[in-house]
Amino acid sequence: MIQKPQQQEEYTVHPLKFILWMIIVAIVMLFAGLTSAYIVKKIDGKAWLEFQLPSMFMVSTVVVILSSVAMWWSYRSAKRDEIERVKMGLIATLLFGLSFVGLQYLGWKQLVDNNVYFTGFSVSASFVYVISGLHLLHIVGGIVFLGILIVKTFQYKVHKKNMLSIALCSTYWHFVGVLWVYLYFFMTYA
Repeated sequence: MIQKPQQQEEYTVHPLKFILWMIIVAIVMLFAGLTSAYIVKKIDGKAWLEFQLPSMFMVSTVVVILSSVAMWWSYRSAKRDEIERVKMGLIATLLFGLSFVGLQYLGWKQLVDNNVYFTGFSVSASFVYVISGLHLLHIVGGIVFLGILIVKTFQYKVHKKNMLSIALCSTYWHFVGVLWVYLYFFMTYA
């Protein structure tokens, strides 16, 4: 009896999606290390200053959530080939992202106004500056990604038959948004 060869299912992931997920894993590891160190140093108690996070960090948390909603709307619109809505949603996402950058600056200014500095005797303050600063760098990377995506959208290279770039940007943007919400609540309640 001749046996038929079994068909093997191919599981393929676009190489850019794979790279993006590896970047996300690396970022998760970075912030896991920072938050773990934060907990260890807080338990140690040496040079740990208790202070309230700036109110601008709460505002920036709301802004990053709104930016995620705008990005979701853009992605959904692209799937429906509603290109004008994609443009509006991406521009809104970009404006929210830029607002987030400004709000982080204002948050750091509030810290300085309350005599909470990056350097000095307080390890806790240093952690807040480093964690929020590194996250801000990842947001800036997302803003660059958004800028490129907006140009592609205005060139009509983003539509329901060409979703890769908006899918990648959307994944990254939602990730950094969720990451900030986690970091904000971690720094507030840890």
